Amino acid sequence: MKIENIPADIKSKSLKEARDEIDEILIKLENEKENSEVLENEYKRLIILNKHVENIFKKKSKEISDLKELKIND
Repeated sequence: MKIENIPADIKSKSLKEARDEIDEILIKLENEKENSEVLENEYKRLIILNKHVENIFKKKSKEISDLKELKIND
């Protein structure tokens, strides 16, 4: 999923906010007390949140890599 396909309400979340929501969804999915349509929507949101977290890590990794490269070239 491309970054531009991530909804704005998720894209604006910090890493901690995204992880907190992921934890909440996992608890709901583990309890399985909701109907299947609600579980399906929660699962889809979980996938998008995980992609957002992955994008945050990729961005930070690139920043670290770029800083290392600058220090090596100095």
